[in-house]
Amino acid sequence: MNINKASVFELEKLPFIGKSKAEKIAKYREGSQFSKIEDIMDVKGIGQGIFAKIKNHITVQGNGDFKVVEED
Repeated sequence: MNINKASVFELEKLPFIGKSKAEKIAKYREGSQFSKIEDIMDVKGIGQGIFAKIKNHITVQGNGDFKVVEED
């Protein structure tokens, strides 16, 4: 999922990202786009733990359609 383009509704589909965090991601984007996926940790409430769980599901390039990726 492209975190620069996804709607709040789409962002909510990410693991461990509810409506509140999805809205914070969208609000953050109003100021600047994410240049790399790690930048999502600049959003309040998203730290290393949540990032580790969503990093395989997010991108900052292309259409970034959401796909479920199996975790090892």
